Amino acid sequence: MPTNLYGIGDNYHPQNSHVIPALIRRLHEAKIKRASVVTIWGTGTPRREFLFIDDMAAACVHVMNLDNATYSAHTSPMQSHINVGSGEDITIQELALTIAKVIGYEGAIEFDPTKPDGTPRKLMDSTRLNNLGWQTSISLEEGLRLAYNDFLQQ
Repeated sequence: MPTNLYGIGDNYHPQNSHVIPALIRRLHEAKIKRASVVTIWGTGTPRREFLFIDDMAAACVHVMNLDNATYSAHTSPMQSHINVGSGEDITIQELALTIAKVIGYEGAIEFDPTKPDGTPRKLMDSTRLNNLGWQTSISLEEGLRLAYNDFLQQ
């Protein structure tokens, strides 16, 4: 069960993309237009966990390569799913500032608290996967750089 995924081949559509590709597009467009401010819905305080798509693929391969005894020792028939996440969350404000840094957007980022925030926190427990010997290898900032380069190619 993956957390919020992002990365190469993502959907950067202005009206139906998820938070990371949406912010990449909006902050890139603001940079190009030299906009002095970008306004983002909500307070910026909700926390979210993100995972680069290549880490998700690596986690799948890792689990598929486990021998049956190891897999069975960490799961049971009624609890066989394994959460796949980074184990770290970040506020939407911190995320927006990190994306702005990656893109080179130097304007202000404001939040509109009259708009909804969504769930205050979404962080998965990936302990089972970590106990099976898997860890993420791509930091959020590195993944955002890769995703931004992908966006520029599209």
